[in-house]
Amino acid sequence: MDALPVARLQFATTTSFHFLFVLLTLGLVTMVAVMQTRAAVGGKPELLRMTRFWGRLYVINYALGIVTGIVMEFQFGLTWTGLSAFAGDVFGAPLAIETLVAFFLESTFLGLWIFGFGRMHKWLHLALIWLVTLTAYASALFIMLANSFLQNPVGSRLEGGTLHLDDFGALFSNPALAASLPHVVSAALVTGGFFVVGVSAYHFLKRTAEVEFFRRSMRLGVVTALIGSIFVVNQGFAQFGKLKMYQPDKLGEAAVGAPLGLMITLGFAMLLCALLGTLLLFRNWLTKARLLHYLMVAAIPLPFVASIMGWLVRELGRQPWLIWGKLRTADAVADVPAGQILFSFIAFSLLFAALAVADWVLMARVAKRGPDPAGEPAELPVLSGV
Repeated sequence: MDALPVARLQFATTTSFHFLFVLLTLGLVTMVAVMQTRAAVGGKPELLRMTRFWGRLYVINYALGIVTGIVMEFQFGLTWTGLSAFAGDVFGAPLAIETLVAFFLESTFLGLWIFGFGRMHKWLHLALIWLVTLTAYASALFIMLANSFLQNPVGSRLEGGTLHLDDFGALFSNPALAASLPHVVSAALVTGGFFVVGVSAYHFLKRTAEVEFFRRSMRLGVVTALIGSIFVVNQGFAQFGKLKMYQPDKLGEAAVGAPLGLMITLGFAMLLCALLGTLLLFRNWLTKARLLHYLMVAAIPLPFVASIMGWLVRELGRQPWLIWGKLRTADAVADVPAGQILFSFIAFSLLFAALAVADWVLMARVAKRGPDPAGEPAELPVLSGV
């Protein structure tokens, strides 16, 4: 058995699973921060209830996403030791910073925000959710710095058979990062927007009594989805121009053809859905179009599928290089029996599948139950009633 295809499949599977959690986390935390800002400025209890409800869903997804991230990190030491040995000095720097940002700062601010509901001054509490949001985006930045280095290894020099970092600033000006980071951020906004719209539509289909609550939620979701969709399409095509600078033949590779076509199709489909929702919003039909509500619920998976297709295009087009022009993928695999890699692949896949099911079940229960009744204590009992 050849270890290389098993190792590649393992990393593709675990990274894809983790990416799905990250997208929803980034999108939801942004919207929750906006909701709480409006609640703090306007003082409307409805907006605070929205903050608690959607914040509860965000925290569930964040908590399980952290576990998938920890599992994914193990692969660098277990399966891809050649990458660490050859480019650890460069590749490890942004990953180390991301760990400090995500696992320390972001988690600390989030914990304070969760337990600060009803206990802190509203402006201090609001500052915490924005700090959570900023550190979440900082985490995405440093992950994309590391990935962009694999696509285009700038800021490094080859010495003694290994790569060494000699210009940390060059990682930030990498052409492979310029359009890809806004593309990922906008994809997260689309994902969060479609999720909020879909859950709100579900409650309208169930003839909810919380009409005003989900009307406000759906309006914010539609606007977020539209903004994200516009930028996702724009930055997606912007990357095609950047590719000529560092991987001119990437889009000609046969391996990227199918995911590229599916990604572009879904990107425009989501943009059209968001435009339709915006038009209905201005005509005040958004909460009355029952057929559209069915489509909104069915459209929740679209951003996830499109994002995975985009990730496949970015990664498959780099092969056979793990670090473009510097290190081949086959040379980076750990020198361990293929059976061991297969065992870890099966174990990781089962764990990720269990986490995905747990995330779906927990979020579905909270989403179906709806917001707490008006007048409930201003706290965030994340798993209350789950």
